Amino acid sequence: MESKIDIVYMLLNAGLMVQFVLALLFMFSIASWSIIIIKFRTIGKAIKESEFFTEFFWKSKDFSEAFSKSKHLHNSPTAKVFRVGYIELKKLSKAGQPARGAGGQSEAQPLNLSLSGSDNMKRALEKAVNTETNRMVHLVPFLATTGNATPFIGLFGTVWGIMNSFHGIGLKGSASLAAVAPGISEALIATAAGLATAIPAVIAYNYFMYKIKVLESELQSFSSDLLNIVERDILPTKGRNI
Repeated sequence: MESKIDIVYMLLNAGLMVQFVLALLFMFSIASWSIIIIKFRTIGKAIKESEFFTEFFWKSKDFSEAFSKSKHLHNSPTAKVFRVGYIELKKLSKAGQPARGAGGQSEAQPLNLSLSGSDNMKRALEKAVNTETNRMVHLVPFLATTGNATPFIGLFGTVWGIMNSFHGIGLKGSASLAAVAPGISEALIATAAGLATAIPAVIAYNYFMYKIKVLESELQSFSSDLLNIVERDILPTKGRNI
């Protein structure tokens, strides 16, 4: 309890610049922890729902069934990419019949699409994958900024505090440990605060970027599989160069 009171005392009696640096670090910490909590929840839901939808997609009998299920999975990037592909497929359909399923089995007639239609769908899927990847990455770079900047901000506060301490020592003409220690200890709080802010941000950034890369890789694979199904089971093969 006494150490906590001493820390509060040092914070309240630190110089204005050191207090400003500590306030700035506190804001960085609040912002980074808010992002950590938000992204941990959203990425966790994205992984869980994407795994569920991918399994459901390969078990479904037709695309329309998977499309209906995907509309209920608001956090799944895989479901969103599929919806974009399915909507593009419907736009390119001449007959307007439901598409075949992942297993290639359907009672409906296949969609009559041209090769240019396949290219359009490929571009739509690529755009959807990029959009979902950017959505998942949103706010995460701030954690990298926090991890890179806050140690230097804290170090700046420490250097400034030590400069003021030595300046005060010069004015008093006393260089005893009792005169030097309080000012230096107050200044070092800024460095400790900077490290305390940076370490969780760096760990969270690396963790989120790894998870996002895994999701992006799965999105690319799903997009390729979906396009292959369309070209193999739906697009007419007559007149195409394979």
